[in-house]
Amino acid sequence: MIPKYQQLTLATCEIARTVGKFMAEERKSFDASMIENKGLHDLVSYVDKASEKQIIEELSKLLPESGFIAEEGTSDKHGERFNWVIDPLDGTTNYIQGIPVYAVSIGLLDGNELVLGVVYEVGRNECFYAWKDGGAFLNGEPIHVSKCAEIHDSLLATGFPYNDFSRMDKYMKFLEWTMKNARGVRRLGSAATDLAYVACGRFDAFWEYDLKPWDVAAGSVIVKEAGGVVTDYKGGNDYLFGREIVASNKLIDILILNKIQEFN
Repeated sequence: MIPKYQQLTLATCEIARTVGKFMAEERKSFDASMIENKGLHDLVSYVDKASEKQIIEELSKLLPESGFIAEEGTSDKHGERFNWVIDPLDGTTNYIQGIPVYAVSIGLLDGNELVLGVVYEVGRNECFYAWKDGGAFLNGEPIHVSKCAEIHDSLLATGFPYNDFSRMDKYMKFLEWTMKNARGVRRLGSAATDLAYVACGRFDAFWEYDLKPWDVAAGSVIVKEAGGVVTDYKGGNDYLFGREIVASNKLIDILILNKIQEFN
């Protein structure tokens, strides 16, 4: 018997919190000599791998028939119906450098539909979570996207390209427009956290390209259940595997999308 999404979500929150505590404890004696390079400016540590193994082990107990789409590839199991999408440590560079903005990100696919998401931002001990048709929450309290309707009043977030620079000129043109027209632009270094902050109204919108499914799966569920909208750059639904995402409230999303398309 498949547990209800709410029960699965709350159990997943506990797993994320436990793993987050492990990360925070490891950071006190972090061994930088064990950092590996997966690609240009793409780092991984033993903490990422150990955390992912722990998450997979615990999620397998919750939903034994499920498979995994996980950043560090510690499991290649594919589920016929359910597949967890996991970033064990979103913001690895921040973690390595001692910058306290990093998160555990866990989403669940039921077929092709994302049905729950958990983002545990370790540094602030904040657990954002949501499940299909259940609303969105932060540490047990309901959250909602902002009510900002004017771009000049909005605070936006983005992620800088770090190994795919093929779209840099277009990205910089749109970034310039946002800097000139919005209240401000922030770059935290953790897409999962950026999405969670859109969901609770701290940011009014977030955009980035060249992201992977595990970067956005959980956060996109939370944004939608918090009353926001999540699309690709064309306004479509190919943001999970399409490697580009725009998340916002429903008041400035059209303007953001129109401008992104203008510069792309």
